[in-house]
Amino acid sequence: MGSDSELSESQNKALAARLREELARRRISRQALADAAKISISTLEKALNGSRPFTMASLVRLEEALGLSLRVRNESSPARADLGGYAHAGVAWLEGTYLTLRPSFEVEGAVYAYRTQIAWDGEAACLLFHEADRIDAPFAQKGLVSLPAKSGHIYLVTNEEGQMRLAILGRPQITGEIYGVLTTLAAGPGSNLTPASAPLALLPWPKAGEPVLGRVLAGEPAHAGYRKHLDTILRAGFIRMLG
Repeated sequence: MGSDSELSESQNKALAARLREELARRRISRQALADAAKISISTLEKALNGSRPFTMASLVRLEEALGLSLRVRNESSPARADLGGYAHAGVAWLEGTYLTLRPSFEVEGAVYAYRTQIAWDGEAACLLFHEADRIDAPFAQKGLVSLPAKSGHIYLVTNEEGQMRLAILGRPQITGEIYGVLTTLAAGPGSNLTPASAPLALLPWPKAGEPVLGRVLAGEPAHAGYRKHLDTILRAGFIRMLG
């Protein structure tokens, strides 16, 4: 990181606090983050303890390594009417890391598990979501979070060159689970893509231990617990699948 910082002292403090939070949430070491961002561990340590400022170049590397925006949160940014007109303070409760579950599209009965991060982006003036730890990493999704007050639902919207994917989620349960439906494209016969909808669960990332990720098959230890969430979505009427 260069000697001339492009960030103010308050921005550096906020960035250091955000990075420490991410390190704790993801349970990764500072060395691992430094390696992923291609910066030295001593440089990262000095930036985190405030003895050396961050630069925009280092910030970009850290954002790429973590797969999310670390830009200083701009509370004065105008609310985006196209996403529900929310302000950061009103949606901070949704920020965090979630264990994400849906049925496997390829293997009947299996559950597909991965990680979803939701965080505020000051430049975009909205919440963004980013998927990670998918076994089909090239198809990991990212996009905007919409929270219109009228419907009371949460929308995760991907729009890549006009190709859309949409998750519609209810508000969190008292224990933190967020249930809803995913509508996307799944691989069909040959090279065809077929519209598909499936129950979707976002669970607060466990505070202890590492959840099982990837394609979890029936009979594996984590399968029953994962499947219970998806069955609850259907049985308890969190979504309606009409035939």
